[in-house]
Amino acid sequence: MITSASTLPDPTTPAVSLRGVVKAFGTGDARTVALKGADFTAAQGELHLLVGPSGCGKTTLLSVAAGTLDWDSGTVDVFGTRLNGLPKSKVTAFRRQHVGFIFQQFNLIPTLDLTENVSVPLLLNGVRRHEAEERSAALLQRLGLGGKERKRPTQLSGGQQQRVAIARALVHEPRLLIADEPTSALDRETGHQIMEILSTAARSPGRSVIIVTHDPRTYGYADRLTEMEDGGIAGVHHGQALRDFISIHH
Repeated sequence: MITSASTLPDPTTPAVSLRGVVKAFGTGDARTVALKGADFTAAQGELHLLVGPSGCGKTTLLSVAAGTLDWDSGTVDVFGTRLNGLPKSKVTAFRRQHVGFIFQQFNLIPTLDLTENVSVPLLLNGVRRHEAEERSAALLQRLGLGGKERKRPTQLSGGQQQRVAIARALVHEPRLLIADEPTSALDRETGHQIMEILSTAARSPGRSVIIVTHDPRTYGYADRLTEMEDGGIAGVHHGQALRDFISIHH
């Protein structure tokens, strides 16, 4: 259903690899260490959940991985590209081409119709408007929103708006797709539909989907699940260990 990422990297290369990453906010008595030497790996072709209590560093870790937040020490590699030391302009260009974001609050532009909203990443990457809107409309149709392409976000349900947000995140065929609490504001059935879409996206060659979540309803979709606690990695679960974790926490 979702097109695959272009210019596929070596499939043995981790999608994301963080080693010994430290990130602190503030100075002096107000200094807070959000990441305390965190090690994190996400593979290609997987849907990876990142869970843990509020304030444990989940969003900080993903912000570092996506290149939207500087870090203090440690190494960050995304699909074989080391972000350490790259000029901000190159990090921005890498992110614009290879990373897609899905937010809990959708972050759609209310004055634009659905096709225009989805077209934004393509336009930022230099695609001509006519082609961008054609590709956007086609993706909206594949995500079950055919016939609604010229509606405004406020004319849609929450689940439909989240589908638009997913289309916007996928339209430029990113290698890394990051979602922050994509189901928390949705009912059970709509959340299930959203997770099915994200699970399908994760199977595309050369792509990885990482989701920050507090929603135990999403656990069954994970190929791998990483627990965070107090700025570090508390555990990584896959296979039988993941099934045991789900049975305990679901």
